[in-house]
Amino acid sequence: MSLNYKHLRYFWAVAHSGNLTRAAEQLYVSQSALSVQIRKLEEWLGHDLFERQGKRLVMTEAGRIALDHADTIFGVGEELVSTLKGVGTESRQVLRVGALSTLSRNFQTRFFEPLMDNERLLVVVRSGDQEKLLTDLDSHDCDVVLTNSAPSRDTGRAWIVNKLAEQPVALIGSPKRAAGNRDVEALLAAEPLIVPTMENSIRIGFDAFCDRKDIVPTLRAEVDDMALIRLLVRADMGLAVIPPIVVRDELRTGALVEFGRLGEITETFYAITVARRFPNPLLPLLLDHVDTGDAET
Repeated sequence: MSLNYKHLRYFWAVAHSGNLTRAAEQLYVSQSALSVQIRKLEEWLGHDLFERQGKRLVMTEAGRIALDHADTIFGVGEELVSTLKGVGTESRQVLRVGALSTLSRNFQTRFFEPLMDNERLLVVVRSGDQEKLLTDLDSHDCDVVLTNSAPSRDTGRAWIVNKLAEQPVALIGSPKRAAGNRDVEALLAAEPLIVPTMENSIRIGFDAFCDRKDIVPTLRAEVDDMALIRLLVRADMGLAVIPPIVVRDELRTGALVEFGRLGEITETFYAITVARRFPNPLLPLLLDHVDTGDAET
């Protein structure tokens, strides 16, 4: 038996509206009739496409896969119309990524490098806090979450933690602050500093480093966003305690210099996934691309 595209169209409408009643109004059918058509499609496919969470309809993993294919199928119909009207389009692959809002933009760019030449790819990136992103991952709203903080393993949620890279942490600033060829410890004691906030693993390591070395630092700014730290150190507000990858371009041009590494302090980057029956085929390429050695600075 062939796929019933009317059933698929109804599913497609419900999936995009996120509401059975609203989709029924848009399709000019009753809610009960729409429910019947969705159940028939689920029976034919052999998988539930939605599950109820309170009053919400949430797509299952099979539902997310079905929606991707439905988008492609109905997109082809739009291509047909566009082609006959002289406007060509191409179907696309979709990769949905959740990224911690404070994560290094340079690292995120590096993560996507293997896909840069794929003109058929649509990358959807949403930033947010880690708990919200992991909830999206569980509900199949994204394929992978990029973070620098491994989630707790005692929560009963079956996440797969892929370690992508481990970056050293250095003291970085404008060249003029190196006057007198002072070493890292002397600079930490004398210069104003821009550091991550207390929630960041880098800050935890930095505080321990200063305690061991009996250094009392002068903090000029505590910032939870690496992009803002980058701007502040470029403006010479102080020296920054950051991974060199955050200011890779400035280090290459000489606008900023690295004065030295801070012992064994590192920042680790992770890609969080979950086991899927239908995994996104693009993920292995990305997860195998980034090694665990130092990133170029």
